[in-house]
Amino acid sequence: MTLRDALSDFKRHRGNATRFPGERRTTAGRFSGFDARLVHVGPHGSLRDYSYPLSGRYGLDRSRFGVRRDGNADIVWFDAVDSTQRYHEGSALVVTEHGTADWSITQYDLTFGDFHFTHFAVDDADENDAAPAELVAYFGFAPDGRDDRIGQLRHGDVVEVYHTEEHDYLGMSAEPTEIDGLVPADFDALLSEKPNAVPGIADTGRYEESRLSGELVVSLPLDGATTFVSLLADHRELPREDALRRVRELASEYDSPARIRSLATDETSRNPLDATLDAPTTDAITDDLRVLSFLSAETGARIAGPDFDPFYQYSGGYGYTWFRDDAEISRFLLTADDHFDLSLADWHEKSARLYCETQRPDGTWPHRVWPRDGTIAPGWANARVEAGDGADYQADQTGSVITFLATYLRTSDLDAELESEIEGTLRAALDGLDDTLEADGLPIHCQNAWENMTGRFAHTAATYLEAYAELARAPVSNDVRERALEGTKAVLAGLDRLWTGEFYALRLIEDDRDERCDSSALALAAAYRAAASVVDLDSEQVNRLVSHTEAVLDGLWRDPEESEIQGLARFDGDDWRVREQTTPKIWTVSTAWGANAASELADLLSERDDRRADEFARRSRDLLSLLLPGGSLCAETGYLPEQYFDVGEADSATPLGWPHAIRLATVAALDERGNLDRKNERPTTESTRF
Repeated sequence: MTLRDALSDFKRHRGNATRFPGERRTTAGRFSGFDARLVHVGPHGSLRDYSYPLSGRYGLDRSRFGVRRDGNADIVWFDAVDSTQRYHEGSALVVTEHGTADWSITQYDLTFGDFHFTHFAVDDADENDAAPAELVAYFGFAPDGRDDRIGQLRHGDVVEVYHTEEHDYLGMSAEPTEIDGLVPADFDALLSEKPNAVPGIADTGRYEESRLSGELVVSLPLDGATTFVSLLADHRELPREDALRRVRELASEYDSPARIRSLATDETSRNPLDATLDAPTTDAITDDLRVLSFLSAETGARIAGPDFDPFYQYSGGYGYTWFRDDAEISRFLLTADDHFDLSLADWHEKSARLYCETQRPDGTWPHRVWPRDGTIAPGWANARVEAGDGADYQADQTGSVITFLATYLRTSDLDAELESEIEGTLRAALDGLDDTLEADGLPIHCQNAWENMTGRFAHTAATYLEAYAELARAPVSNDVRERALEGTKAVLAGLDRLWTGEFYALRLIEDDRDERCDSSALALAAAYRAAASVVDLDSEQVNRLVSHTEAVLDGLWRDPEESEIQGLARFDGDDWRVREQTTPKIWTVSTAWGANAASELADLLSERDDRRADEFARRSRDLLSLLLPGGSLCAETGYLPEQYFDVGEADSATPLGWPHAIRLATVAALDERGNLDRKNERPTTESTRF
């Protein structure tokens, strides 16, 4: 998103009660993408790249499609007609259908590698005299993230848009009848009260200006069908002639819906579930794997979500890899793969290697990194990188990575080289964990999971407890296991300082308890269950966990009157991104955490023959139902947005990877224990490994 585009959106949505002006939202529409590129297809077919964190290339900043009738100069833009959208079966192919009473056109969009295909097919073209004869396509490219100092080279059926390193190619299956370069919005337009029109100013005849722009309008005969292919390339890696040849070959080869569908199927390894689940549950598994694939770079690292706020106006950005989120996702994928046999071994291995390669010398991990190469990214919690200590460090991230690596080492058949590398990483990580655990058994004063306060948090303690416990039963050297067991016992004792008599407090600030409910503290359920595998929990510890989980689930439950949505807030008093709303918003990750915590607690109680297990299994199912397709927190796309306003409007990163992974693991955990509702008939859909 360039500044010109952000300013235009700011003008358009200034004063809106549920939209933050200047953002590039993805709460509607669908994504497509494999490995290096992520493209959003809007509800009416517009395209925009969210690829930069994954590949370092920017690509399309904006677009718009429409048609003309024979002899009619007026353009009918698709955002002015009815459009519907879906995925093709279990693939990443987005199908958008546009139409009026006189005609209908189906748009197919598929992204893989550096390429994006957009194919338009006129339905019943041979029988419909009213069908449009010409397609009009507006594209705004931003190579190297620029909307100035850009050049165009026109090669007949391919247009090349470039700045320095990044060269973006647009190929067409038919020779265009017209190409108009557009002059970028000038200062007067940027400063006016009105949003900039898209497309903007047509070619004014000033050759040099229309060629010094990333914006162009292409007109070409529709003739029943046509295909666009865009390629994002580093000019040093892919010479011009090679790029032109590849674009032309692909535009010619994938010139029909059948070929596009075939490509989508070939790029997707289908993997039917052995379990017989109800359709919403099976569809959710497909959606979860699709989303987590979209958010992944070739390194295996995942962005938290599509970066909707690139200018940091209302957040600190989302297009980065946090080791907390990423390691939690990795661990949840392990759980689901173990139960459903999803063939995700290559995902797990990539994650493990990434964590080993990005560990710091002191055994910890930095705030966040670029997913495409693991290098340190902009952040505000790098105290241990800067000076080795200080509160601006998110200690839970190191705990989460240890938990995944220790579990992966214990449950997977690894080659000797990787096994040795992980063991060395875990030994160093244990040093980092011990160094940041105080004598009272609680982690140091640091930042929390939500990154909005400092203190000594129940959630951070939960990640330490689980990390120590998983390490204590991992196949590592005896001295590491013994130290980890001592750490497990120390944190169990340290949690007493956070006990309020009903639940574990959000944090300690010096010696004062912040006695608010915090959904991240629901992580204690999984942590206690892990601890139970290496120490004997007494009845008081278990009863405290039951009381804590009940209190947090009840205390953060929200059922606003303004809409049909229900779910959990992040924590008491949360006022982030509420706009005009006076109460905390509902978060999908908090609701998913609640479902998972209730499931973990049900399992712990069941293992102790405690009759309360059934009640928590029920609570887990009830919370999970809100997140499954058809539930109030699951968008029609199958995506889980990060947050919801009380009126039911989705907000923030969409889709957010973390709740998708929690949902996937919770379905697996409930199914493994026989606590998931099932149907007698096998569903018609299949889970998909992307």
